[in-house]
Amino acid sequence: MAAAAAPSPSLSPSLHIAMYPWFALGHLTPYLHLSNKLAKKGHRISFFIPNKTQAKLRHFNLHPDLITFVPINVPHVDGLPHGAETTADVPLPLHAHIMTAMDCTKSDIEVFLRELKPSIVFFDFTHWLPSLTRSLGIKCVQYCITSPITLGYNLVPARHLSGSNLTEADFMKPPSGFPGSSIKLHVHEARALAAISKGKFGSDVLFSDRLYTGLSQADALGFRTCREIEGPYVDYIETQFKKPVLLTGPVIPEPPTTTLDEKWATWLGKFKAGSVIYCAFGSECTLKPDQFQELLLGFELTGLPFLAALKPPFGFETVEAAFPEGFQERVQGRGIVESGWIQQPLILKQASIGCFVTHCGSSSLYEALANLCQLVLLPNVGDQIFNTRLMSNNLKVGVEVEKGEEDGLFTKESVYKAVTTVMDDDNEVGREVRANQTKLRQILFSSNLETSYMDNFCENLQALVR
Repeated sequence: MAAAAAPSPSLSPSLHIAMYPWFALGHLTPYLHLSNKLAKKGHRISFFIPNKTQAKLRHFNLHPDLITFVPINVPHVDGLPHGAETTADVPLPLHAHIMTAMDCTKSDIEVFLRELKPSIVFFDFTHWLPSLTRSLGIKCVQYCITSPITLGYNLVPARHLSGSNLTEADFMKPPSGFPGSSIKLHVHEARALAAISKGKFGSDVLFSDRLYTGLSQADALGFRTCREIEGPYVDYIETQFKKPVLLTGPVIPEPPTTTLDEKWATWLGKFKAGSVIYCAFGSECTLKPDQFQELLLGFELTGLPFLAALKPPFGFETVEAAFPEGFQERVQGRGIVESGWIQQPLILKQASIGCFVTHCGSSSLYEALANLCQLVLLPNVGDQIFNTRLMSNNLKVGVEVEKGEEDGLFTKESVYKAVTTVMDDDNEVGREVRANQTKLRQILFSSNLETSYMDNFCENLQALVR
């Protein structure tokens, strides 16, 4: 790996910041990306991380002189397989046990904080941290991986204080004062949110109560976003919680210093610019077999080359075993389904990639917007739904795949329609989406936007500890 640029210290004294994110790679990685940006400004980071997980993230640490991994022993709790550390080690129904195990680290974290004496601790799901840091004279920031639009719709006082027994009908309507009317939920989405709000998530604590406690008790709230995208929702959250809301800007990861595997570079290089569909749904999304097949059949219908990075669907050991009958033979040479790890940032930079079918995780969206591919939006759960509506309804920079109102199922035809809409130069909606995406990209990747946000973020952190 090439050496990272030397830190550029801010004019204010450097801070010592501790990071304790939820033990999921989709949270650990963004926290480490932020740590890199803060270290580049000269700040020192103590990053709490599960023992074995250090190896998976070490190559993302661009400033090992300032970012120190603090290994955490993840206790064994009933129902959790021995040796499990992160959500990547267990199926979705066991994620709550990872949270219970994290709750059991409270005494260890207290010892570390007494020894390390950081000025600030960043956290997300460990709702007990604010009371702990307050007792130690340390400030804390709930740094949310979810977007302000998601949190504003689901977890502000206007929603939470209306009672813990929220229904599907409650979630069909935004909370009082929520800005704008373009965020509409489908029945199946509201039903899922109501179920999540009532679900326990570690240590017999409701998921919504866990998050709301942290939000209410933290000294400040932090988000990986910018006002150019979510300004009204940021203002709404600040008004609701009556505390500082600090924005980091998009926190675009440093460009990869590695090169794309020759296998993919050669295969993608066979196709003309902007002609290939790339699809990926992150490390934790597993489709049902019928939806897996509808997705692939939709790609086949387009007649375009495609590369789909997907986990085997539920009930299958391999992706090949779940293919529709005759599918592999029909797409030979122009379609690949890959179940292993893939170099997504480098894939998206390839000239032949014309369309990205994404689950709308925040990191994937920023990676896509950094490149020239068009966006097809196919959310799976939670914040992905709100990210999708923000991108499709508010900003109009992508096209969402249509789903059934009640059952939430998509079809091969709806996949085909969304992909061809953004890929067709003559389609009016596609032209509007491409024009809007170009404008947004110019804003997000202007030379001084991220620098300005990070400078302001660091100044606000300094003000927090004064």
